[in-house]
Amino acid sequence: MPQSNLKVRPTTDFAKEGLFNVLVNKIDFEEIIVLDLFSGTGGISYEFVSRGVAQVHLVEKNHNNFSGIKKIIRELELPNIKPIHIDVAAYLKTCNIKYNLIFADPPYDLTWIEELPDLVFNANILTDDGLFILEHSANQNFSNKPFFLEMRRYGEVHFSFFQTSI
Repeated sequence: MPQSNLKVRPTTDFAKEGLFNVLVNKIDFEEIIVLDLFSGTGGISYEFVSRGVAQVHLVEKNHNNFSGIKKIIRELELPNIKPIHIDVAAYLKTCNIKYNLIFADPPYDLTWIEELPDLVFNANILTDDGLFILEHSANQNFSNKPFFLEMRRYGEVHFSFFQTSI
């Protein structure tokens, strides 16, 4: 499905499988609202919806990526995915919705990736028992951040998990 004009680095199938194997033991998919930040092609959002998530809001700034996501949502008739065309930092400043799970897959070279956990928690958009998952490279270590829970590695893909009610 990814098109050659899309600027993305999709999460590998191996990493997605590992991630969802962890999540199936932590959450009830049917009961949650998910926020997918830096959506790229929307692959993670589609994975959540395929597991019965009630609603997914995905945020993608790149116009070509966003157009591709909207096309797939129409073609697959996925009314429980709401695409939002905005910069992630701007969305975090204006959002007033509470999410049970927030997933972020920023570009690995994002200059403010170290600030992302703080921005998410300062936005106060995660439910009390909510989970924030940040995908990142081996070059980053978020274990010193508030609410850090654990880090999981799947090949070159790393997921740092954060939760306020540790």
